[in-house]
Amino acid sequence: MDLQIALLLAQDGIVNGAVYALMALALVLVFSVTRVIFIPQGEFVAFGALTMATLQAGRAPGTLWLLLALAALTLLVEAVRHQRGIAVDWKSTAVWAVVLPALAALTTLVLAPASLMGQAFATLLVITPLGPLLYRMAYRPLAHATVLTLLIVSVALHGVLVGLGLLFFGAEGSRTPAFSELRLDLGGIPVSGQSLVVMGVASVLVTLMFLFFERSIVGKALRATAMNRVGARLMGIPTELSGDLSFALAALIGGVSGLLIAPLTTVYYDTGFLIGLKGFVAAIIGGLASYPLALAGALLVGLLESFSSFWASAFKEVIVFTLIIPVLWWRSLNSRHVEDEE
Repeated sequence: MDLQIALLLAQDGIVNGAVYALMALALVLVFSVTRVIFIPQGEFVAFGALTMATLQAGRAPGTLWLLLALAALTLLVEAVRHQRGIAVDWKSTAVWAVVLPALAALTTLVLAPASLMGQAFATLLVITPLGPLLYRMAYRPLAHATVLTLLIVSVALHGVLVGLGLLFFGAEGSRTPAFSELRLDLGGIPVSGQSLVVMGVASVLVTLMFLFFERSIVGKALRATAMNRVGARLMGIPTELSGDLSFALAALIGGVSGLLIAPLTTVYYDTGFLIGLKGFVAAIIGGLASYPLALAGALLVGLLESFSSFWASAFKEVIVFTLIIPVLWWRSLNSRHVEDEE
C-alpha cells in the first residue's frame, strides 16, 4: 500500500464514517430519551433513498401510502383513548397525523416536483412523520416496559418494515443523481462533489443538533427527559411529546442519510440494515449516551471498514462488527452493577 492508496481509503472511510455518525447520533438520541434501541433506524435510510428514486421515476412511492395508513390508524387509536377518558394531546396529534401527511400527499401527488431539491424535500416530508407515528403505534403503549421488551419490539418492527420495503420497491436496487457533479484533484487524489456534499451535510447536521440541544428550550427539555424521565415529567415536560420529537428527528436524519448515499451506491430494500448496524457499533462505543464518543466511533468504524476492504475484503464486515467485543469488555470492567449502586 502506497500513500495514494492510503489517502483514497481514508477518503472513503471518512465519507462512510459521516453517514455512520448520523446513524449513531439518531440511535443515541432515541435511546437516551425513550430507552428504545431502535433497530429499524436503517430502514429510514433505505426508505429515503428509494422514495427519492421512485419520485424521479414519476411514480407515487409506497412510503406515502404507509404514511397515510399510519396517520389514519393513529387518529383512530387516539379517538379510542379519548373515548375511554385518557387525556390526548390533539395539537401534536394533528401535526403528526394530519398536517404533515397532508403536506406530503400534496407535495408528492399534486405538485410533483421535477427538480432534484424539490424531490429531496418531498422525500423528507414523507419520511419524517413516519418516526413519531411508528413511536405512537409501537412504542408509546409500552413506555414503561423493560429495555429487553422494547428491543424485541424493535426487532419485530424491523422485520415488518423490511417486508414492506420489498413490497413497495421490489428486489431491484436504485441509484439517484448526485447533488453535485464537481470533480476535484487534490494532490493526485480524485474527490467527487457528492463526497463533499456528504461530509458537509453531515457536519452541518451535527452542528445544528449540538446547537439545538444546547441553546433551544425544546432541546433542553429533551436532554432533561434523557437524564431523568420522572423528574422531567414532574417539572411539566411532556415526555410523550419528547418521544414523538426524538423519533421525528431520527426519521429526518435517516431520510437525509438515504438521500446522501443514494448517488454513491445502489440502495436495495434491505440496505439500511447493515448501515444501521454499523451506526449501532459507533453508538455502543459512545455507550449509547455520549454524542462526541459516538461520532468518534463512527469515524473509527468508517476507517476500519475502508482499510479492511483493502487488506481483507471478504472479512470487512466481520472485522467491523468484532470491534464491539473489546468495547463491551472494556465497559464491563469500568462500570458497576446496578445492584451495587442500589
